[in-house]
Amino acid sequence: MKKLLLGNAAAARGAYEAGVSFVSSYPGTPSTEITEECVKFDNIYCEWAPNEKVAAEAAVGAAIAGGRALTCCKHVGLNVMADPVFTASYTGVNGGLVIAVADDPGMHSSQNEQDSRHYAKAAKIAMLEPADSAECKAFMKAAYEISENFDTPVFFRLTTRVAHSQSLVETEEPAPQTVKDYKKDAAKYVMVPAAAIRRHAAVEDRMRQLEAFAEETDLNTVEDNGASVGVISAGITYTYAKEALGDKADYLKLGLVYPLPEKLIKDFAAKHKTVYVLEELDPFIEEHCKAIGVQVIGKEAFSLLYEYSVNNIRETILGEKRATLPADGDTPVRPPVMCPGCPHRGTFFVLKKLGLTVAGDIGCYTLGAAAPLSSIDTTVCMGASVSAAHGMAKVKGKEFSKKLVSVIGDSTFIHSGITGLINTVYNKGTGVIIILDNSITGMTGHQDNPTTGKTIRGEATKQVDLALLCKAVGIDSVRIADPFDVKTFEQIVKEECAKEEPSVIIAQRPCALLKTVKYTGHCVITDACRNCGQCLKAGCPAIAVKDGRPVIDRTQCNGCGLCVNICPFHAIKKEDA
Repeated sequence: MKKLLLGNAAAARGAYEAGVSFVSSYPGTPSTEITEECVKFDNIYCEWAPNEKVAAEAAVGAAIAGGRALTCCKHVGLNVMADPVFTASYTGVNGGLVIAVADDPGMHSSQNEQDSRHYAKAAKIAMLEPADSAECKAFMKAAYEISENFDTPVFFRLTTRVAHSQSLVETEEPAPQTVKDYKKDAAKYVMVPAAAIRRHAAVEDRMRQLEAFAEETDLNTVEDNGASVGVISAGITYTYAKEALGDKADYLKLGLVYPLPEKLIKDFAAKHKTVYVLEELDPFIEEHCKAIGVQVIGKEAFSLLYEYSVNNIRETILGEKRATLPADGDTPVRPPVMCPGCPHRGTFFVLKKLGLTVAGDIGCYTLGAAAPLSSIDTTVCMGASVSAAHGMAKVKGKEFSKKLVSVIGDSTFIHSGITGLINTVYNKGTGVIIILDNSITGMTGHQDNPTTGKTIRGEATKQVDLALLCKAVGIDSVRIADPFDVKTFEQIVKEECAKEEPSVIIAQRPCALLKTVKYTGHCVITDACRNCGQCLKAGCPAIAVKDGRPVIDRTQCNGCGLCVNICPFHAIKKEDA
């Protein structure tokens, strides 16, 4: 049966057809849907782990026990799971183990552009990269065969355009879901130095076998159109090149992007007058080509930055510029904003009003850096808000720390904020940590986490009590407050900032987009308005200026009532109709 599937859904289908029995991940765009699609297959055990490191460790354990296992992350999530991944390269596997990583050229939902192919080389792990949904399914199945045949984890690399685009996929019946026998083997699985020394030798031998495999596998293909121009590419850039150049070029399409073949590339290059390497982000393939003596045109003609396009490739290689439709005036800028009713808006309104320095984190609330809230001073990575604020306070002193807070979401706090909090307490730090508890993992699409009391399948489970957790690690003052009660919330923030010891405020209000949240009616500005502009400072997309005065767009307002609480003259009222 043929189906139109997202690349991520096709990858999940491939895992199902390969007989995968265990999936553990932490949500991260653009990889999230792989795990969410795996949940739809009842015979696959799936879970959201607290972070990517835990997810990878669980998957490694499942693979050692004999099951085929999958763990999924985005590129920065691979940084978090790097520790177990590098050692799993040494231990090898029993059942197959695939690590799906989705890179984000163009940074559509990420804090950096990172090329995960370097991890394959550094960890000495094979990496496959599909170009469309059909290959997502096929390559996922091939990855498990390679994993078990060569006793290795395998990277499965996606980029945003493959992960989130759709194409036809031929579905097949799944392979039997089997779990291999487990045999105790400390020399293989206990990576103390004496065992690791021997396993390194096994890794190098495996790499020699994989290099030979790279020369013969049909994952790497040559398309001969009799052209004088050759193109070496992989993944989405192959698709772009095909559309841009058609039969005006020959193609060496690399599906196994590590290890890269040597003879295959040399033979392909020898038949062409000019050879281009098309790859987004870093010159990974290009450097390999030049290292083996093959002259190619790569980053001197194409950018190290962002995504490529069909027009960009056509113009650079063929010198043909395709006409585009003229724009009627300047295209208006539409920056991302917090949704109407977002629970974080009240928090940042107060922090902005108080003029505090705010160490931020990764999540919807990162939008607190944007005008008019303009609250956040730093954002580095998951969990960094707590640790960064600690470092800032130690350098600047206690007076500075009284005007310093860190903000972190509930899921992000579980991911990697807990250790930062322990560090602050243990090292006698100061400052206020505000946990933005919106009852869900918001930014990646409403995934449950250990604070919601539900598993990935919606089953009831133990729920982490954030207040008790903070007290358990040594925080004496833990206060829970509704950020929409702005007067009370402001007073609490002032009181906690004045303290000499570190404290935690749990800003508790659910995400406005949750199905359980039932805001009703809408808000209106009455004739009592004095045009002070306070309501505009909240940055609600439903509030705008018309004819010099603030107005509320009824079509965008969901009746959350934050503006009612903000207005100092009680000029905003909520109407139920």
